[in-house]
Amino acid sequence: MASSDSNSVPPSGDGGQEKQKMLLSSEQGHFSMIKALHLADLVTEMNGFLMSVFSSMRYCLGDPTDYGAIWAALAFMPFGLFFDFMDGKIARWRKKSSLMGQELDSLADLISFGLAPAAAAFALGIRTSLDHVFLTFFVLCGLTRLARFNVTVAVLPKDKSGKSKYFEGTPIPTTLSIASLMAYWVSQSWTHENIPLGLFAEGTIFEFHPVVLMFVLHGCLMVSKSIHIPKP
Repeated sequence: MASSDSNSVPPSGDGGQEKQKMLLSSEQGHFSMIKALHLADLVTEMNGFLMSVFSSMRYCLGDPTDYGAIWAALAFMPFGLFFDFMDGKIARWRKKSSLMGQELDSLADLISFGLAPAAAAFALGIRTSLDHVFLTFFVLCGLTRLARFNVTVAVLPKDKSGKSKYFEGTPIPTTLSIASLMAYWVSQSWTHENIPLGLFAEGTIFEFHPVVLMFVLHGCLMVSKSIHIPKP
């Protein structure tokens, strides 16, 4: 499973990071930032492709029985995992570490595996006021998990290649399991009024869809410190 350190490779000794710092801090050249990007960074940005979120929004605007847009939203999410995996492979192949890539990777993961599943859930009908709170909690857990990784990656045990030996908490790409479940709902037309388990406390300020609690549980697993998932 890819992670937010997928662009991290042992220093190559070619001054790549120093060159990137210089280009990023340059006061001249409108496109100096583009020149600072490595090939792996460009692949990472494909992970942050927003088409899944936009497709969920498009579904909200159309006929709820026309599932084309929501199928597109769910189908785009696995591509995020592919690009998240490939950026690390490319970084290690080229033996170039990237300060920019480390930050881009976390931001892209938050979009692909945090915001996109939450947007799809909203589009499918999980959208009461309390649902919003629970989905926001899920996204914030993903944000916190990625930030913690960036802070602690330097002190986590490493293998011979320099990669961390394990994840603290479940990796954020595991939210694709929720996306897979939502895809099954769509295949069965279990959306809006037909969402599994229905609506709890309907008609009150506390109404919510019980299935949203799986987002809450997944968020808690992501920020857990006691769960150690070995890295492949």
